[in-house]
Amino acid sequence: MSELELIAPRGYCAGVDRAIETVERVLEEQGAPVYVRGEIVHNKHVVATLAGKGAIFVDNVDEVPPGERVIYSAHGVSPEVREASQARNLRVIDATCPLVTKVHVEAVKFAKEGYSLILIGHHDHDEVIGTLGEAPVVTQVVGSPEQVAALTVPNPDRVAYLTQTTLSLDETKDIIAALREKFPNIKGPAAQDICYATENRQVAVKHVASDADLLLVVGSDNSSNSNRLEEVAARAGATAHLISGVSGIREEWLAGCRSIGLTAGASTPDILIEEVAAWLRARGCDRVEEIEAVSENVHFTLPVVGNGAEP
Repeated sequence: MSELELIAPRGYCAGVDRAIETVERVLEEQGAPVYVRGEIVHNKHVVATLAGKGAIFVDNVDEVPPGERVIYSAHGVSPEVREASQARNLRVIDATCPLVTKVHVEAVKFAKEGYSLILIGHHDHDEVIGTLGEAPVVTQVVGSPEQVAALTVPNPDRVAYLTQTTLSLDETKDIIAALREKFPNIKGPAAQDICYATENRQVAVKHVASDADLLLVVGSDNSSNSNRLEEVAARAGATAHLISGVSGIREEWLAGCRSIGLTAGASTPDILIEEVAAWLRARGCDRVEEIEAVSENVHFTLPVVGNGAEP
């Protein structure tokens, strides 16, 4: 017998909820097909479900027939993608998370002011690729304090930094500290770029991790914020595993566990979390407790869908 601690907040954030609802609303009101550039959010279950309803996911807007509707994912796109969409006369619906858009705006602002820009993040992540595209000539991407040492810029007194929204708070602090040591006059965003949902889920995991014998994070392996939750839990002393769903659990993990924590990345649907919780209850988690470490109540309005024309 053991206790299951349901860690809150978990699952969908406001930006993810907005992006998914945008696709669903367009399919409902305008019918299939609707094209989506990239995975609308980084969760394979969500993508498969929307594909089953008529969404067609493409890697490049060149795959979208001229004049058709295309939805940009929550991760955002570069100006190059926007220009390619315009050239094909695509009807664009922009589901970029407003907090990602904030980082894009900051990148443009710093570049126009003549700063060299350091973007903290994962070079191959969709969000970073989009942000990098706003000012590629003056932007360098770093993912660790060690990479900071190799940076060179034209003017060390005109440097600014931004961050991907889904990073580990602790690791990002270390990178920022290294940047400040190398460039004492470096400027940063007026408010941190790591989004509220990423921060809240990491804080909640830390609250539980040290007392849990096992901590499970439900999320896809290409979800940055889900991977960060697993890492945060491990650093806090928990035995942690990232799983896509019930099929990813190994029964031997449960041996000797008196307390099991369960959370999920910001792009994970409730149905997957509920399935894992039910699986654990069926295997002896007879006590279930909801642990809300941080209160969360954020909502974003949907983008204008209309006929799919970008203003």
